[in-house]
Amino acid sequence: MQVEVISSVNEACSGKLQHRTAIVVDVLRATTTIATALAAGASCVIPAETVQDAKQLTKEGDLAGGDRFCRQISGFSYGNSPGQYRGKQIEGKRIILTTSNGTRALCKAMRADHIIAASLLNAEACAQLAWELRRDVVILCAGSRDSFALEDGLCAGLLVHCLRQHDRSGMLQVDDFGSAMEALYRNKANVIMETLAQSQTGKKLLRLGQREDIVSCSQINVLQAVPYLNGGSLIQRLPGTIAQTAAPLC
Repeated sequence: MQVEVISSVNEACSGKLQHRTAIVVDVLRATTTIATALAAGASCVIPAETVQDAKQLTKEGDLAGGDRFCRQISGFSYGNSPGQYRGKQIEGKRIILTTSNGTRALCKAMRADHIIAASLLNAEACAQLAWELRRDVVILCAGSRDSFALEDGLCAGLLVHCLRQHDRSGMLQVDDFGSAMEALYRNKANVIMETLAQSQTGKKLLRLGQREDIVSCSQINVLQAVPYLNGGSLIQRLPGTIAQTAAPLC
């Protein structure tokens, strides 16, 4: 299995995605929010690239959420804070989500054979499912403002580290950037929250009084389910269920 890590959404091209499993990472905060919402019982999360797309996709009974540059979109009921997507109001709901970078990266990854949304919360489960899918892997860091984001690189490194645990034959091949991100994760494994807080996005969230988001996003492997793109909707999928038939569209 070959693993390539792409530093930001602007670096992604269709040639790097075709016939692969794409693992999309936006730690602060989209993929963390998606994992949290599905764990809280949302029926699915539908990523929308633009605000207009999100509005057109939203039907009666849906929850529309998202942000632009860390601020909730005017007219939307929810923002992009994981803490907003817990509780009974989430259960059974379709969530239409649009964010500055994360949902754009998910839409950009559509040419891949399989698409997973990964965060620090579920990195091990995502790595296990990616291994079971038996495709080469591209880890797409969403980034921030079209540039590399430290927190996404940290998660990419954790994903590489977890993939190595499944490699019993020593055949895993990781590109140089992926190896560098794995080294970053190993170096920062004991100071995850502090590292997120020191990133550019983390500093902005702190200025906006959203420290709790950083706390929520910094937990490691606390969720076992994987947001998996199925017909345009992200649904929960558990590792070890590859042989099962596809879930119905949301």
